[in-house]
Amino acid sequence: MKVIGVGFGRTGTMSLKAALERLGAGPCFHMIDLIVGEERDHLIPKWVEVADGTADWHDVFDGYEATVDWPAAARWREICDAFPDAPVLLNVREFDGWYRSMENTIRAAKVTPPEQLEQDANRPPPNPTLWGVIDRLIWEGDFQGRFEDKAWVREMYDARIAEIKATIAPDRLTVWELGVDGWEPLAAMLDVAVPDEPFPRLHDTAEFRSEFGLPALA
Repeated sequence: MKVIGVGFGRTGTMSLKAALERLGAGPCFHMIDLIVGEERDHLIPKWVEVADGTADWHDVFDGYEATVDWPAAARWREICDAFPDAPVLLNVREFDGWYRSMENTIRAAKVTPPEQLEQDANRPPPNPTLWGVIDRLIWEGDFQGRFEDKAWVREMYDARIAEIKATIAPDRLTVWELGVDGWEPLAAMLDVAVPDEPFPRLHDTAEFRSEFGLPALA
């Protein structure tokens, strides 16, 4: 593994996936691979094992050189231990913007009744087995069933960032902030040149809602 991304989703992870692959750290695993990836039927059983606590991380990431986003971020400590020489990327975002994005995207996709989704969504919903993995690792794992308690989530969010910074050696850790940073921290982490091109800007709230059949926000 060349990069282990340990930050939560909705912190620019789709953009980071594209950026890391552009910098030579790819393929980069992302939740999208479990939803529409060509290998999703092969990958999902591995993530059931992750949720069960029986996974072999080298098997889980076979064929990948990096990871960002959930569900991997929910098991960040285990993955960092399994690949002790891999640089660690802590992708972060200002809390209120992150929580609002979560409400309008991933949480909305979970709680919106299927009959209220547009039938011509650009992307199929996760299959039931994957939904179960997501529930166990993210909603009942990281969020402990308390996502609607914003004050609690804020404390958890800040505590997770602090825990990662306290756990990962400084010379192994790169912090990247959405809306502030671009290519430079990633290129330095990988010891490669900074590309002479705009940083990817992918999968904003409007794009997510369109792809999952959620109505556009007013």
